[in-house]
Amino acid sequence: MGTYIGFLRAVNVGQRWVKMERLRDHLSANGFADVVTHIQSGNVRVTTSMRSVSRVESTLREVISEEFGFDVPVIVRSPADVRRTAVEADALESPLGSQARRYVTFTTGGITASGRTALEEWDEPGERAVVLGSDIVLFLTKPAHGVKLTNARLERLTGATGTARDLKVVRALADKWGA
Repeated sequence: MGTYIGFLRAVNVGQRWVKMERLRDHLSANGFADVVTHIQSGNVRVTTSMRSVSRVESTLREVISEEFGFDVPVIVRSPADVRRTAVEADALESPLGSQARRYVTFTTGGITASGRTALEEWDEPGERAVVLGSDIVLFLTKPAHGVKLTNARLERLTGATGTARDLKVVRALADKWGA
């Protein structure tokens, strides 16, 4: 059995509500084991006999979307991947100084070369991005709701579906669920 961490995109905002207790029960009833969630923003750990990350992603997306009545993209990482991303994101030197908040955007499908270049060249005041493999670390000195480098823009630039988490949450998940 493999263990995976899923990051649900765009849940518990607007009319897209996913109650974590219902999510745990539904996933447990649909072939996933050891289902645990962390806070209400759509972080879930599961074990499964599936060995392919892309298969786990697509199965979680299908099972969750069917239950809740709207499309719920899911980005999946291994516990070791989450720990590595947390460590690498912490080790980055901030291009905006020590007061910048850090967010990690986990993506599916990889980031295109042109997307990587666009992110590296992003030069909006108070916003910078650094690519770490398939993930993006955002450095912000302004509130997240006021940035121009939104999730929708990140997706257009990179060609990948993504969902962001504050680095504090990523650290907590790495400590709690990381290998």
